Amino acid sequence: MADVEGPLVEAAKRYLKERYGEETVAMTATTNGVEGGSGVLAVDCTVRYGGSTSDWSKKFTFRDGRVVDMSARLR
Repeated sequence: MADVEGPLVEAAKRYLKERYGEETVAMTATTNGVEGGSGVLAVDCTVRYGGSTSDWSKKFTFRDGRVVDMSARLR
């Protein structure tokens, strides 16, 4: 059974803020493949950076409950 999305989404938002300085405007999980703290969470999100906003599809890779990698595609 997949891990609860709420804490995963919050971890993804923190990752974007800490690693890239992005403010999350909106984020919706599209696929949750995280089980036991490891796997991939796919999201569609809108982020703000430097005064402009953009829409993305992003995949966050979790290991032991932490984001360890991310890939992104502009929507």
